[in-house]
Amino acid sequence: MLNNLKRRLQEGFTLVEILIVVVIIGILAAIAIPTYFKYVERGYASDAKVQMKNILENSKLYYSENDEFPEDVKLMNEEGYANVPESTLRKWQFSIELSYESSQGITGTITAESLDEMKGGAGKIVVFDVQLGRFVGYGTNEEIGG
Repeated sequence: MLNNLKRRLQEGFTLVEILIVVVIIGILAAIAIPTYFKYVERGYASDAKVQMKNILENSKLYYSENDEFPEDVKLMNEEGYANVPESTLRKWQFSIELSYESSQGITGTITAESLDEMKGGAGKIVVFDVQLGRFVGYGTNEEIGG
């Protein structure tokens, strides 16, 4: 019996055992890789999301002093209403489409579209719906228009 055990240990793994391990690794990779890429997208989009919330708050201040909402983030930066870092403005282009109605409050969207310097690639779009208070698009669980 001891000789049998020694011989079994020296033989190594069978082809079936190796195939089972390869299949298990393949299944784990098929689950893990898409999840990893979702986390990477969320990380790339997080800078835009933070700035969009700041732009909203700064737009409220702009509105209270000028009776209109700003249309351009760079103008807000120049006039001292916002402080969006230049590094973010090289990665994301922001557009502001806000309005105020006494019955609904502030409505509209703030949109960020990625530029060439964003590591995730150009043309990725994140939209913040002000009235609903949620993000859709790149780096979120919801597609735009969904």
